[in-house]
Amino acid sequence: MDEIAILGAGMHPWGKWGRNFVEYGVTAAREALDDAGVPWTDVQLVSGANTVRCGYPGYVSGSTFAHALGFNGAQVASSYAACASGVHALQAARTQILSGVCDVALVVGADTTPKGFLAPNAGERWDDPDWLRFKLMGVTNPTYFALYARRRMELYGATARDFARVKAKNAKMGARNPNARYKKAFTLEDVEASPVVASPLRLLEICATSDGAAALVVSSMDYARRHGVTDPVRVAGISTVLPTFPERVIEMPYLATDSAYSVGEPDASFRDSIPKLAYQESGLGADDIDVAEVYDLSSAFELDWYEHIGLCKPGDAEKLLNDGETTLGGRVPVNPSGGLGAFGEAVPAQAIAQLCELTWQLRGQAGPRQVADARVGLSINYGLFGHGSCAIVRR
Repeated sequence: MDEIAILGAGMHPWGKWGRNFVEYGVTAAREALDDAGVPWTDVQLVSGANTVRCGYPGYVSGSTFAHALGFNGAQVASSYAACASGVHALQAARTQILSGVCDVALVVGADTTPKGFLAPNAGERWDDPDWLRFKLMGVTNPTYFALYARRRMELYGATARDFARVKAKNAKMGARNPNARYKKAFTLEDVEASPVVASPLRLLEICATSDGAAALVVSSMDYARRHGVTDPVRVAGISTVLPTFPERVIEMPYLATDSAYSVGEPDASFRDSIPKLAYQESGLGADDIDVAEVYDLSSAFELDWYEHIGLCKPGDAEKLLNDGETTLGGRVPVNPSGGLGAFGEAVPAQAIAQLCELTWQLRGQAGPRQVADARVGLSINYGLFGHGSCAIVRR
């Protein structure tokens, strides 16, 4: 598979700012354009990652951001894939670049979130599985995260202290990130002293909802070379796969698994399958990964991802963590940005933010959270309704 170049990365800091999400997206976009040295008038495609909470402009994010930047005649795309929206927007840009439709694109996502944990919109929608899991089953996001944590404890003997160690590890790195919302290096004792939200998970182990934005400027390799960039960070592989029947592990918002009685077991679970295509496209494997940004909606989820992306065998994630292999100085640092635990959820932006972090890491621009000699990075994410996303970048 051919590669595209990441020329620029930009971000609006995460927090609770109470302003229009477009303002955040424009800030991130301008930062990415400045970082790339690409004038806005050169951008031939604006690929926006959608939010569904910010009214009509959120559903047409590509044109919304283009309008705010000043319409320049570019083509436009808007993508919604819940928490995976950012990589889906990147995939739309990559497709147009590799097909020769355009040379340079802006990928941007931003969000303004309500106070508290995410909840369904008002009204009754009996045919909406996301509404049903809240209203019929009472399965809020923290409840779902806790069920997965309990599953891990039952299958592999994980402990509440293991989950707390994930948070403490990420908080120490996130405290060094100027874009993170939470810059306190919470200790293990701080985490264990925070109140239980959904047993066994405590408040500091569950990501908040945040305002924020992230953007990338991507181009063909020829465009990069013409502009004097001879060794850019490259997008080497992308996966945006859906689950494969039968899926035996419950994935929110669906509340029942498919039956495997008559068709047998699938080759891989959904989350195992997400990185597979990206590895295939890139020609790289888990042993090549130097740094990873994974989707830590809860600290327990991070441990699952170690296994899904192939850093260790199932059941060995706790050992990998406790041996220090996933922190700075370890074999494969995971979430050196601080992860969602340090940032919170700004849904359309978070998969792009992961790639901003990997871009800075591979350039050697991550400052006090820099992973030494990082050459290959992986980001992975999962969105509601079966949206997987994984991207592999390299120097």
